[in-house]
Amino acid sequence: MKYVGAHVSAAGGVENAPLNAHKIGAKAFALFTKNQRQWTAKPLSEKSIKRFRENCEQYGFKPFQILPHDSYLINLGHPQKEALEKSRAAFLEEMQRCEQLGLDRLNFHPGSHLNRTDEETCLKTMAESVNLALEKTRSVTAVIENTAGQGTNLGYSFEQIRFIIDNIQDKERVGVCIDTAHAYSAGYDLKTTSGYEKTFEDFEKIIGFKLLKGMHINDSRKDFASRVDRHDMIGEGTLGKDVFVRIMNDQRFDNIPVILETPDPDKWSEEIAFLYGSVK
Repeated sequence: MKYVGAHVSAAGGVENAPLNAHKIGAKAFALFTKNQRQWTAKPLSEKSIKRFRENCEQYGFKPFQILPHDSYLINLGHPQKEALEKSRAAFLEEMQRCEQLGLDRLNFHPGSHLNRTDEETCLKTMAESVNLALEKTRSVTAVIENTAGQGTNLGYSFEQIRFIIDNIQDKERVGVCIDTAHAYSAGYDLKTTSGYEKTFEDFEKIIGFKLLKGMHINDSRKDFASRVDRHDMIGEGTLGKDVFVRIMNDQRFDNIPVILETPDPDKWSEEIAFLYGSVK
């Protein structure tokens, strides 16, 4: 079964996220458990935690249908010690907030080398950052999101993601999220039938579908292999609608949160309806 939703607002408290997801007809959702553009946040109150859990139960959202996202400020591969320690502390806090909410996964962008170190060293630093967070938590899986490879961002190839995974000690608590717009911009041809099949054959060989813990389905405003991260509405970008119809009819993407991050929240309910309507 497909569990499609969107990255909804948690303004006013995390307990509002499941309400906002329900309003748009979602069967999954993503959220930030704190302001994604600030380093620190007030601790989650017992009241918010309780209401979040209650609202998830009321509207039928189980942990495997929810894909929280960490702060955009975090760079787990940062080449400078002080900035790296700040990112690691923030990432651990994000993992702990997920634990408090009863969530079982946290999606994150791996990070950037900033032209201050080599790629392999940076990838190893990312893995060590994850190791440190996993050592101090128990129930949350760290979910690596592929990037578009913009600027000095790493994690844009399946091989780079595999390298990070290979250097993470607790293999039971690491997973992957595929973003369609990022993959296309990074040079994975999802648009054609043959390119789609090859991309996911390669994914299975290099990473494996057993590690797939979520998906971001976004059209792209930029061209194939542009290495630029710009999302577009489904069917309005360079990818077109066909790839999303394929995904909805591909059982390899069942039973994970499939999340829209398209730029117009007012159209999410329409996009969700279109996606479910495309199932044959």
